[in-house]
Amino acid sequence: MHTDPGHTGIGWRQPHYAELLERRPALAFIEVHSENFFAEGGAALAVLHEGRAAYPVSLHGVGLSLGSAAGLDSGHLERLAQLVERIDPVRVSDHASFARAPLAPGQAPVHGNDLLPVAFTPSALNIMAANVQQVQDRLRRPILVENLSAYLRWSDDALSEAEFFTALARRTGCGLLLDVNNLVVNALNAGLPPVATTQAFIDAIDPATVGEIHLAGYADLGDIVIDDHGSRVHAPVWQAYAHAVRRFGPLPTLIEWDTDVPALDVLLDEASRAQQVIGRHAVADTTP
Repeated sequence: MHTDPGHTGIGWRQPHYAELLERRPALAFIEVHSENFFAEGGAALAVLHEGRAAYPVSLHGVGLSLGSAAGLDSGHLERLAQLVERIDPVRVSDHASFARAPLAPGQAPVHGNDLLPVAFTPSALNIMAANVQQVQDRLRRPILVENLSAYLRWSDDALSEAEFFTALARRTGCGLLLDVNNLVVNALNAGLPPVATTQAFIDAIDPATVGEIHLAGYADLGDIVIDDHGSRVHAPVWQAYAHAVRRFGPLPTLIEWDTDVPALDVLLDEASRAQQVIGRHAVADTTP
């Protein structure tokens, strides 16, 4: 086990709460799902405070619905703001998706348990920019917005995904949480070369906007590839990640594993491999 925490972290899930606090392995940060800690008190929040005492914490959300034309859920945003004030995380992030919409005209919006893709259009950009700005104004800090794994595309896309994120960052000052696995999954499902397609996206993004990278495993079911975060990182993702490191430098990198969660040592081994990629491919800082 390396003693230098480097730049890599792991998603801290319930099966590893106690073991991580007991062993205190060298990690640059740990990441949790924000919504799991929205309660005012209780055991979960107490454990998170212990984790925060041991490591920098990154809060990664799934429920802001930043692309919703119905606007944000003010209660959800307020609970997130309270958690941010309690934990003082190193980063706050959520997805470029929507999950909140009225079931019928005139009805109050309801929240669906899914991350649905937005259209890459000027109007969708306007909506997401306004929602992102509202979040940042309440939190009093910039957030990171993650690119999505999506199993459908809107027919009226007018911008490329990279153009959409570039414009969003320029207009709001937010950053990009670059999920390399999501890009590879989308390329595979579109029948495109996964590494070359992901590298093209990476090359189209301003390095100054990327604040964190996610790596995860996917499930190849033959006719579709599912972003299930349930296995070790696959070879195309490692290849694309090496390209990202060469372009962006040694950014904070997370190993995500949410289903069939393995032993802690498996996650630490994946984090160590990511750190090795950084060591081999990151361009040395030549700033005087």
